[in-house]
This record gives sequence, C-alpha cells and structure tokens, in this order.
Amino acid sequence: MICCQGAMNTPLKTIIVDDEASARRTLRQRLQSAGGCSVVAEAGTGNEALNLIRGHQPELVFLDIQMPGMDGFDVLRALPRRHLPEFVFMTAADDFAISLFRQHRLDYLLKPVRQDGVSSALLRARQRRQQGRPGSQRKSLLGLIDQIARPSSAATQRGRRGRKKSSAPQLAIRDGGRTTRVRQEDIDWIDAAGDYMCVHARGETYIMRATMKWLEQELDPSILQRIHRSAIVNVQRVRRLEPHINGEYFLTLQSGHQLKLSRSYKDKLRYFNPPG
Repeated sequence: MICCQGAMNTPLKTIIVDDEASARRTLRQRLQSAGGCSVVAEAGTGNEALNLIRGHQPELVFLDIQMPGMDGFDVLRALPRRHLPEFVFMTAADDFAISLFRQHRLDYLLKPVRQDGVSSALLRARQRRQQGRPGSQRKSLLGLIDQIARPSSAATQRGRRGRKKSSAPQLAIRDGGRTTRVRQEDIDWIDAAGDYMCVHARGETYIMRATMKWLEQELDPSILQRIHRSAIVNVQRVRRLEPHINGEYFLTLQSGHQLKLSRSYKDKLRYFNPPG
C-alpha cells in the first residue's frame, strides 16, 4: 500500500483502475507527488475493479473508461447505487465521454495524465470531504448512470459506439505548453522510446508522451497500422516487403528506413500493397 500524506485531513482511501500497467504506475507516482491519498489497491480489469471496490470500500476511484471487456461505464453501472465512492474518470480524448462528464459536472483527466490535473482532482475530493459533503458527487454520478443505461437513446448508443479510433486527419502532439498538429498522412512511422513516442513525419521527429494503445485509438487505420509492440507505420510508405524468420517480415519504407513486422501482427499484411 502506498500512502501519500497531505496536510488536509487523513488520506483518502483510493483505488486505481486501468488496464495498462504503465498508466497505473504513472498515476500512482502522480498521486504520491500530490499527497493526501492512500492507494489501497489497483485493478487491471473491470471485474477486478468491482471486487476491489466492494472489498475495500474506497472513498475515491480513478477509473479508466476505455478498457477491453468490461469498460469503465460498465463498472459504474454494476456498482450498487447506495454505496458509490467518488470518481475521477480517465479517458484518451474520447469526445463522447468528455461531453458526458462535462454535462454532469464530473471530474475527468485526459490520458496521459498530467501532474497538475491529478493534483487538482485530488484537492477537490479532499475539500468536499473537509466541507462535510463527500457524497455530493452522487447525484451527478446517478445522472450519468441513468443516461448511459438508456438503451432507447440513439444518440447515446452512437456515442458508445463512437469510442473507437478517431477519424481526425491530424495528430495533436503536445510539448509543454505548445501543441503541434501533424497530418496523419504525413507521418512515415512511429516508434516507442520508453514512455514516449517518436513520431517521424516530413523529415522531422516529434516527441510525445503517450502509449501505443492510446495512439491506436487516435490514428486512422486506413493510414497507420501497428506492426510491432513498439512500432506503427504508414501503410502507403512501404516500398518493399521481405519475409524473415519465424513468420516475421522486414518492411522497407520509401525513405529507406527499415522496420520489422512481428508475427503477432502478421494479419496486418493485408494492409500492404507495395509497388515492388
């Protein structure tokens, strides 16, 4: 258990829910830096989150919305309404989810999470408890649950299905206080460097803090496809395919750069139609 003691009251008993271990680790570090919380458990799946929330009865849950299988909204609907903790939702630029959180005035963080956002959300939760209204978020949560539970709402169902890869033609790359927008069709390839992504486009390399999973949700699959656990390529930039051992392939780009397509992504071969 990680304890982060703050000056305001006792630490909030907190659970982290995210299917990516690296994202959980980053959030845990942000919470530890912010202070005022006690991380009592972490969950990597929706089912695990339900069991931990029921078992630990936390005061605060940082809940990722986009998880395979049982997602964050499913977790929220499955919890007993009489014993809802407070939530800070996390999402990777999901327009539908963000509009819901804003509509119901609920706290949310964009992934990858930033220290200032985590600190502010934690401070608001602590202030609500200090002011004797730790359950004041409950009405907003119930409104959200009712809205996402309505099967008859065509707009809501379109939005739920809308939690998919973005069709936006640009990728927003944040570097400090500056945002650079790069057309996805101008990207040659993207590779991972630890917790950062190197986006190679127009002869330039842009560095952004993100995960491969988040990028896959943002990128147009007709342009950019993941070919390795640490690489994404523009399918129109591939000049040559060469088979390698164990079902792997080497891809040579128009720039001359060479990438490996691992056998785990062999099904992606259907996207390539190199001229030679």
